[in-house]
Amino acid sequence: MAQSGAGIQELMAAETRASQIVAEARMGRGNRMKQAKADAQELIDSYRAEKKKNSTMAQSGAGIQELMAAETRASQIVAEARMGRGNRMKQAKADAQELIDSYRAEKQEEFNNMVLSKGGTEGDASAQLQSDTDKEIGDMQSQFKTNAQKAVDILLGKCCEVSLEVPTARVRSTQKAAGINV
Repeated sequence: MAQSGAGIQELMAAETRASQIVAEARMGRGNRMKQAKADAQELIDSYRAEKKKNSTMAQSGAGIQELMAAETRASQIVAEARMGRGNRMKQAKADAQELIDSYRAEKQEEFNNMVLSKGGTEGDASAQLQSDTDKEIGDMQSQFKTNAQKAVDILLGKCCEVSLEVPTARVRSTQKAAGINV
């Protein structure tokens, strides 16, 4: 009975230490998730070794139950550490998006102020861009009209030019395939 009470105290001490490890991982101290897992596993292993050394056949049932409880608690500790890490990542993403949005809004405001300070409005800049685009399109269409016939003539010339001369490499390969030596 005294040994069972000591086992419970050891279990409670192991749980307390594991909780401290998780708290450190949540606060950013320690080695985060891997360290919490390793420490929890180390606590379980040391508890197993202690119980194996001190246990007898009659106490093995209670020891197994305590061990299973310790393993369950250790898995809960690891799960809590994972959830804490996930929550920190979500919060960091939200903070980063908020920072990006504020920066984007600031730069858009600077751009709008610059456009207005140059004496233009958004409508004037848009109209100027549209007229420049229309002029460039007109230039490209006139170039197409002047060069279209030249392009057609070049294509027809290449298509209609047929050389009736057989290349010497082709003649040699045909002779070799037929078994004719020249």
